[in-house]
Amino acid sequence: MSEWVIKMQAVLKSGNTAAALAQIKATTSSKDLRQLHAALDKAKLLPRLQGVDQAIQDQLTALASPRLSRSP
Repeated sequence: MSEWVIKMQAVLKSGNTAAALAQIKATTSSKDLRQLHAALDKAKLLPRLQGVDQAIQDQLTALASPRLSRSP
C-alpha cells in the first residue's frame, strides 16, 4: 500500500472529507486510487463516504480517458 493511500485513510478517518476529495481529484495515479478504494471497501467505510466513492470513480474515468494533446 502506498504512502498516499495511508495518508488519505487518515484524512478520511479524521473527518476531513473536503481535503480528501481535493486530493483525490488532484491525483494522477490510478494505482493509488484503486488501492484507496480497496482499502476503504475492506474497512467498510465506503457506504458512509458516498461522495468519496463517486470522486474515486470519476477520477479513475478521467485518468483512463485519452488526453487531448496540444501541438507545440
